[in-house]
Amino acid sequence: MQTLQELGEAVAARRKQLGLKQGDVAAMAGVTAESLSRFERGRSAEFGTRKLLAVLAVLGAELDVLTQGQSGNLDELRRERSQTAAPEAGAA
Repeated sequence: MQTLQELGEAVAARRKQLGLKQGDVAAMAGVTAESLSRFERGRSAEFGTRKLLAVLAVLGAELDVLTQGQSGNLDELRRERSQTAAPEAGAA
């Protein structure tokens, strides 16, 4: 993710995946439903770290910080894993 809007979209996707309503997540996280709604739509620059972490905890998610260049899609990760596993298999 590169932007706060993408982060908000990811939070919304996770919430929907779990079948939870904005109001329910907001109440469990101790934030207003309006604030969560704005964040999910990328309309809130004032959604603080504490609020974000509380929402993520409700959704069973966490925030990982990666060094630039260490992200990739699933196919790239599988390819990288198979390349690093191949030399070990040959040594056995």
